[in-house]
Amino acid sequence: MGLSATLNDALGWPGRAPAASASAKGLAAASVAASDADLAAAAVQGSKPAFDRIVGLHQQAVRSFLRRLCGDAAEADDLAQETFVAAWSGLWRFKGESSLRSWLCAIAWRKHQDWARSRRRAARREAQAGQPDGSAMEARPDTRLDLTAALAALPADQRAAVALCLGADFSHAEAAAALELPLGTIKSHVARGREKLVALLADKTDGGPHDGRV
Repeated sequence: MGLSATLNDALGWPGRAPAASASAKGLAAASVAASDADLAAAAVQGSKPAFDRIVGLHQQAVRSFLRRLCGDAAEADDLAQETFVAAWSGLWRFKGESSLRSWLCAIAWRKHQDWARSRRRAARREAQAGQPDGSAMEARPDTRLDLTAALAALPADQRAAVALCLGADFSHAEAAAALELPLGTIKSHVARGREKLVALLADKTDGGPHDGRV
């Protein structure tokens, strides 16, 4: 099931929308050129076409960001769904001070932090019970492991900055808004994260050249 269909279920929307009013049709036709603020304002008023447009425009960026953070596509897609459900109920908080993409990735980042804390608590409970963490023991092909392992080796904030700026082509300013960190900190995280990734991936390829892109 696609993200849009899953969101329909989560938000209680029917799979097939009722006939749109003339104003809704006009919004749908003009939504390609609509600003973030226009789409958010319409969605706050209950416009499903406007929110569908927001999801369509930004779901790839949100999912890609979360997949680089989680290293697990299924977990990332679940968190992406949670992100958009939270966005639907919290769009009234969007003031247009950053891009809508940055605002959504900020929600995704908080969802990931909650998920990561839950994983750490579960790992501690398993360790105290003398049970190995099954997820850590799963074997994965080397072709998938290298980049995932290299990203996982970075501190969380650094990994997020690298995922946005190098993986999703966010500007430093957009990443700073999404992660709620100072611009200088983002620049430092990206520079240091790139250096660490290059070194880690070079080790995996016996010192072969790598351009540092994620």
